[in-house]
Amino acid sequence: MGGKVQGQNGVSVEEPIPLLTPYTLGKFQLSHRVVLAPLTRQRSPNNVPQPHAILYYSQRTTKGGLLIAEGTGVSDTAQGYLQTPGIWTKEQVEAWKPIVDAVHAKGGIFFCQIGHVGRVSNTGFQPNEQAPISCTDKPLTPQTGSNGIDVAQFSTPRRLTTEEIPHVVNDFRLAARNAIEAGFDGVEIHGAHGFLLDQFMKDQVNDRTDKYGGSLENRCRFPLEAVEAIVDEIGADKVGIRLSPFADYSEAGDSNPEALGLYMVESLNKYRLVYCHMVEPRMKTVGEKCESAHSLLPMRKAFRGTFLVAGGYDREDGNNAVAENRADLVAYGRVFLANPDLPKRFALNAPLNKYNRETFYTSDPVIGYIDYPFLEDTE
Repeated sequence: MGGKVQGQNGVSVEEPIPLLTPYTLGKFQLSHRVVLAPLTRQRSPNNVPQPHAILYYSQRTTKGGLLIAEGTGVSDTAQGYLQTPGIWTKEQVEAWKPIVDAVHAKGGIFFCQIGHVGRVSNTGFQPNEQAPISCTDKPLTPQTGSNGIDVAQFSTPRRLTTEEIPHVVNDFRLAARNAIEAGFDGVEIHGAHGFLLDQFMKDQVNDRTDKYGGSLENRCRFPLEAVEAIVDEIGADKVGIRLSPFADYSEAGDSNPEALGLYMVESLNKYRLVYCHMVEPRMKTVGEKCESAHSLLPMRKAFRGTFLVAGGYDREDGNNAVAENRADLVAYGRVFLANPDLPKRFALNAPLNKYNRETFYTSDPVIGYIDYPFLEDTE
């Protein structure tokens, strides 16, 4: 895809591939449609972003490119993984500022993904070793970690009371405000991958009998209250959301994922979010593609705004998604992690570095983080 067209003076000019055509995202002018997906990297001791993240993100920045920061906790109860960043304290906000500045210095657009893990946690991550919070008190079974060796243990969660939920909504609102104070261009609300908002939405987890459980409308109430609070706080032009109705990460599946996805995008339309970021049905579990009869197309058609897709995309797949109008933007995770100059490599159809899964979540500030070579280094 991409070809030659007649330019001035009859000279043929290479036509850009669909992924590398410009796009207007609300008030932001993107120079291409290749987005850095939010990627947990576990290199933020004490939940504070570190100076090594300055180079990591700036390496992956292009002028007019959109980057989404790694999942960032909204409160001290939001953590479930070692060394993941937060944005609920002044210290964290100050630590994010030079990272954001580095992305802006290269002309990038930077959104902060804000979220809460809910029951995907244990007492060791929680203040005063209290139980993690969720929509339920059903525990998760232990899971083998992404390295295939470690086994993650989860504590039995505590079911939030009806009266407590507005306080968690407020944590999301304050985190969004803090992200803007840190300089981010906007926030992506993490409503995917079996974390707290997703736990409320999915009927295989949510067993509540109050106004936050039961019907589809009730199960989506808390996520939509968080959306409304954040939009009211920072403006809809700075708010996106990530959803994964088809995924069953962390035992968070749904009996009718298409109905859930459609209900959410139709409900989101009234808030006029700057984008909706959806995970492909083929990504049912972490990092593994599978065949799926489901499609995001009904949600794409129903959502009145920018539609961003993620989940197992390569160059050809991404080009086709844009060319066929199945998506406006395509987020790349592991392949962008391993190829800091991914848009350039896509432009040249150059070979890609292979990613090393063993260093995805190590704490090393260099290896597997900022040492992946650029194209000119490999020539």
